[in-house]
Amino acid sequence: MALIDALKWRYATKKMNGQAVPQEKVDYILEAAKLAPSSSGLQPYKIFVITNQELKEKLRAVSFDQSQVTDASHVLVWAAWDGYSLEKISAVFDKTIAERGIPADAMDEYKQRLWGMYEPLGQEWHANHAAKQAYISFGIAIAAAAEQQVDATPMEGFIPSEVDKLLGLNELGLKSVLVLPLGYRDDANDWLVNLKKVRTAQEEFITVIK
Repeated sequence: MALIDALKWRYATKKMNGQAVPQEKVDYILEAAKLAPSSSGLQPYKIFVITNQELKEKLRAVSFDQSQVTDASHVLVWAAWDGYSLEKISAVFDKTIAERGIPADAMDEYKQRLWGMYEPLGQEWHANHAAKQAYISFGIAIAAAAEQQVDATPMEGFIPSEVDKLLGLNELGLKSVLVLPLGYRDDANDWLVNLKKVRTAQEEFITVIK
């Protein structure tokens, strides 16, 4: 399915039917999410894939009782770094250097300049910036799911502190920022499934500056 057609097909599924998504489709979506761009290539987030039904029940309880969480085949949770540090940045750059086979000091100047910008901005800015990077990956995952004709429900409607506890994220230096149930729409019981997709008209949405 072409991307534009896939995006026209998708919608924020309100009721899923419990059908399992083939693993190869989930893997495709996760690979797309992994390949997403991020600022300075840091990828300051991780994705947790939840299939355990008991854990999904607990997650639903802190997600305002949204049934997609328990009726989904897989629930993906994006968890962003709770802050930057020179050590974290160095670890990413060291991996890049090793895989590219370039001199060990090739990125030293850029690393120091980057940390020099980030350090004084503080923990709150760090966490917000990392979360913004997760949103890019999240958007690409949604598009990849649509391409695979897998339904997905983008969710910010959950209690982050409770999700963090459920997944043990605090101990990992992470904070939950986004949840994406994957599955298949329940056509007979989803009130949104047949409603027209409404978006801003192109001439209002796009401004061309010459």
